[in-house]
Amino acid sequence: EVQLQASGGGLVQAGGSLRLSCEASGFTFHDYTKGWFRQAPGKEREGVSCISSSDGSTYYADSVKGRFTISSDNAKNTVYLQMNSLKPEDTAVYYCAAASPLFPPPRARLLDWDEYAYWGQGTQVTVSS
Repeated sequence: EVQLQASGGGLVQAGGSLRLSCEASGFTFHDYTKGWFRQAPGKEREGVSCISSSDGSTYYADSVKGRFTISSDNAKNTVYLQMNSLKPEDTAVYYCAAASPLFPPPRARLLDWDEYAYWGQGTQVTVSS
């Protein structure tokens, strides 16, 4: 059974940093494209970043480029999201997700949430101004 457990959220002041972790189990970690998504109250879920299973390439939403960094540790079956220079508009519930290697997301849809079949439970990030 594929399981994803996200952690690391919290309350931080604007300009601060947080590192989210997502520990995975039940599947061959490096075979799956893994992503981070977020959803703010009243807004749609949006893709933040992902790391491709094919070549380890990383992708970011324009809103977080230069501030967030995704990485993975295959030995620990864990994917991370380092978030720096946080802004109040980054406030959201953050989810990690994995896409089945049977249906890898095409390049143009790597940050589309509906390309990902497996989801963690979410962790709240709140950035105060």
